[in-house]
Amino acid sequence: MGESRIVYERRGGGSPLVLLHGLGHRRQAWRPVLRMLDTAHDVIALDLPGFGASSAPGAGERYDIAWLVDAVERFCARLGLRRPHLAGNSLGGAIALELAARGTAASATVFSPIGFTVGPENVGNRLLTLGMGVAARVPEHIRVAVADSPLMRTVARRVLRGDPDIRHHNDVRFDATVLSAGSPFTRLAPEVAAYSFTADTVECPVTVGWGDRDRILTPRAARRAAARIAHARLVSLPGCGHVPMADRPALVSAAIMGTTRAVEQSAARF
Repeated sequence: MGESRIVYERRGGGSPLVLLHGLGHRRQAWRPVLRMLDTAHDVIALDLPGFGASSAPGAGERYDIAWLVDAVERFCARLGLRRPHLAGNSLGGAIALELAARGTAASATVFSPIGFTVGPENVGNRLLTLGMGVAARVPEHIRVAVADSPLMRTVARRVLRGDPDIRHHNDVRFDATVLSAGSPFTRLAPEVAAYSFTADTVECPVTVGWGDRDRILTPRAARRAAARIAHARLVSLPGCGHVPMADRPALVSAAIMGTTRAVEQSAARF
């Protein structure tokens, strides 16, 4: 099985905290919260294989969610991170929960994790997957021009941000370059659409945060996640969309720190 090089940035000091981004994103998604986290933690923000500066497995090699979980687990082992705290968004949230279910995490704080939508809630994701197959056949310069149009920028803001009218979100747009045939995005998207979290137990502390304006994964799935992981702490993120770090970084940081602080205070008592 091919091994992919994982690129990361590391800052701060204290107990290790690994940050995992969503499908089509990169480690820079976490930059709004880094300064709030690195005062208490050794923070490692990585590019998942196939995104940012990290390479994907070659064509024809295995590349699915279980493979990504294995890759992140090996990455943590190479860095000597024994049971780090994990935080993840969307796809990264699922990876964090899968690692937590393996017993390799001190805690997991997840924001809009995939794997908890059902039935009609998943229709949009499946239609998007089918649409990507069509878009991949369109010449890239046309896809990029369409994505950069005022109309599609407005759509991107409304889909990805909690408040699409905030001025600093004006540069938000879909990255049409990821839709080329055989790209990591198009290879993983069907896996993401079909994925369900089915682990029997997660023993470490878990916090599930969900933006009340998430237009990609319905906030109703938060209750399903909390029911699946009975001891999970459920946190509503008012005013946040699917990528809450960009909308309310202080709120996201507080959710993560609340989880990690509780674990470490509990450990200090023993």
